Amino acid sequence: MRIGILGGGQLGRMLALAGHPLGLSFVVLDPAADTPAAAVADHIRAPFDSPTALDRLAGAVDRVTYEFENVPVAAARHLCERVTVRPPAGALEAAQDRLAEKRLFASLGIPTAPFVAVSDEAELREALSRLGKPAVLKTRRLGYDGRGQTRLGTTDDMSAAWGRVGGAPSILEEAIPFERELSVIAAAAPDGTRAFYPLVENRHEAGILRVSLAPAPELDPSLQELAEDYADRLLAALDYVGVLAIELFQVGGTLWANEVAPRVHNSGHWTIEGAVTSQFENHLRAVADLPLGDPSPRGLSAIVNLIGTTPPVADAVENAGLHLHIYGKAPRPGRKLGHMTWVAASEPERAGAVERMMQLAGEHVSTLPR
Repeated sequence: MRIGILGGGQLGRMLALAGHPLGLSFVVLDPAADTPAAAVADHIRAPFDSPTALDRLAGAVDRVTYEFENVPVAAARHLCERVTVRPPAGALEAAQDRLAEKRLFASLGIPTAPFVAVSDEAELREALSRLGKPAVLKTRRLGYDGRGQTRLGTTDDMSAAWGRVGGAPSILEEAIPFERELSVIAAAAPDGTRAFYPLVENRHEAGILRVSLAPAPELDPSLQELAEDYADRLLAALDYVGVLAIELFQVGGTLWANEVAPRVHNSGHWTIEGAVTSQFENHLRAVADLPLGDPSPRGLSAIVNLIGTTPPVADAVENAGLHLHIYGKAPRPGRKLGHMTWVAASEPERAGAVERMMQLAGEHVSTLPR
């Protein structure tokens, strides 16, 4: 079977790498000349909204999926008329607009931080009077890795914050006090079968994911059950097929939803070495009508993302137990260039592994907020 992928970044690359052992082949559509997935898949270089390129892709594959949520919905709908697209275009549409996303959570009884839609400075002023400070202002569209959002502390200027998001339609969220950031990854097959990975603890710096721990340490089993319930509600509401991730805040003994990603997710990279079946393989199994694989963890995993620079390969791989993934992207500040994974047998071993990987990445784990 031949799979088309809208987007040729590192997620598309890892999807193709996971699919080759299953006998799957791939075609990616991406406008960039140096897209990482082109090393392991055929590459149609064209804009995502090119009808000619979309028709060419549809004619060359049996299924289509996508690797990031900012693919034009119109492109996905165009393809839906010609070939099976999984996940459905409706999931893409829901995830592209933070206001629509929050309303979807609310309709399913999934709690979120209190929020207000704002379209100009006057509405922002009114929203601040309702929610108070601190608060977080986020553009409704095209925000990722900390982009398109800014925090308003008690003394921060409202007009300056509005300028930092470019005056774009946004939402204002109350800055809730949470213990930690978590995520859950779920896979759904066309026949309704579900597979859930363990909750992951995520640590960010400047809005970019730096460290993930899977399963999350010191986790009450009730939170895993709650996360799976949230995911199950979303999968059913969206008629979903494939892998989906929900970013969550732990607030006391419960979970509040932050965002949904209708795709494989950075916080699931540990599954390549650390789970019986990776998120990438399970996504492809769902897309290709194959039975889902076992999502059980093989141990205590940690991943450290490589941002802006990568260590010498020899320095990394001399560490027994470390798995290095380089994406083939040109270095630049703030860009994800790769990741490292370590699967440990104990919590002390995992803590030491994170420290070692952070040193290789040129940082120290103590600099990261929890």
